[in-house]
Amino acid sequence: MSPRLSRTERIAKLNDQLRARVGLPVFLGESEPDLGVTVMTRGVAALTPEQIIEAWMCVRSFADFTEGNDPYGERDFGGFTIECAGRLFWKIDYYADRACDSGSEDPADPDRSYRVLTIMLAEEY
Repeated sequence: MSPRLSRTERIAKLNDQLRARVGLPVFLGESEPDLGVTVMTRGVAALTPEQIIEAWMCVRSFADFTEGNDPYGERDFGGFTIECAGRLFWKIDYYADRACDSGSEDPADPDRSYRVLTIMLAEEY
């Protein structure tokens, strides 16, 4: 990642990289960091397979970042609607490591942060 990027831009870029992998098999190269994991709530898991795949695609392609849903410019939250499923949200939380026992002190550093992207129904937020 370019050292010319601001801290916020580095976080946003890492978040975008994780979102780009949602629902896809990930084969990390030797030098690629394990950015994190995607999880879904029980409500999302209860949707049809087609709706789950549509949710993954909506998260991957989400670009409607505004001051209202992205006030810090980190691209770590979004919402969308799926027909017959309703409103869904996704959010990214930052942890120090894969154990997820404590928050990351530096989400801009992929070696010091592990992301958990959660997809949920709006009523589960």
